[in-house]
This record gives sequence, C-alpha cells and structure tokens, in this order.
Amino acid sequence: MAKSLPHNLIEIRRDWGELSAYERFEAFVALILTFLIAAVIAVAVWRLTFDVVDTLVLRSLNPLEHGVFQAVFGEILTVLIALEFNHTLRYVVTREWGIIQAKIVILIAVLALVRKIIVTDLSAMAPDALAAEAALILALGITYWLMRERDDRLRLARRPGRGAGARDGAS
Repeated sequence: MAKSLPHNLIEIRRDWGELSAYERFEAFVALILTFLIAAVIAVAVWRLTFDVVDTLVLRSLNPLEHGVFQAVFGEILTVLIALEFNHTLRYVVTREWGIIQAKIVILIAVLALVRKIIVTDLSAMAPDALAAEAALILALGITYWLMRERDDRLRLARRPGRGAGARDGAS
C-alpha cells in the first residue's frame, strides 16, 4: 500500500525527503504566502483598529450612518477575505488539499463581490454595472451550490452501507 501524503508540519518535516521536488516547491511557496498574507492581515487589523477608534471615538461619528457603516464594514470584510485566503493556504502547506480549491475560490469571490456592493453607493451605480454584479453573484452562487451538491452526493456514496442514490434526509 502506498504511503499517504503528510498532513501537518511535523509530518512534512519528517517526510521531506520522500516528497517530490514539485511537492516541496508547492509546500514552500504556500508557506511563504501564508507568512506574507499573515503580515498583511496583521497590518490590516492594526489599521482597522486605528480607523475604528478614530472614526467612532475621536470623531464621534455614528456607526449607523450609511457612509460610516460602509467604510468600517468594508474594512472588516477585507480582513475576513484575507483570513479566509490564508486559512485555505494552511491546508496547502499541510498537504491536506491541493493548491487550488475551486469551492473556496468561489466563496472568496462571493465575499469580495459582497464587500464591493456594501461599500458602493448603489444609487450612484449605472444600472448595467449593478445588473452585471448581480449576475456575477448569482452565477457564483449557483456554481457553488452545484459543486456542493456534487460533493454531498459523492460523500454519501462513499458511506458504508449506502447506495449511490441513497439519501438520509440530512442537508
């Protein structure tokens, strides 16, 4: 039986010699990207903290005012998008997933589009641009749903004692 790929940093160090040159390269690049994105996240959280304190405390602006809400929530979503991206890279470094996970990329794209919609004054947007963004979100949502349905069917088919078409009522 073939040996499974390492799934954490300790196993990667232990099995480094057995990894192919490309697997080593991929893990190394993912590790560097993880540290770089972590640095970006740290700076973004620092700036977010400074901006929130400055905006809401020092300038005494109302967080329920639309413009203030858009600015603060947009910054928060930017940090969350970076965190999700960095979280995904962790799985690449530990060899649990390959370098590209389409479902995660789709979710990050949806988050980015939602962030754009939140920080944009929709009344100032051209109707065709608004329709295009709506179509993008709808297409990404449908694509994610189809991929999730496929994965759910595959997972169900792999369960012992279940047929390929069996359903257990869980969603």
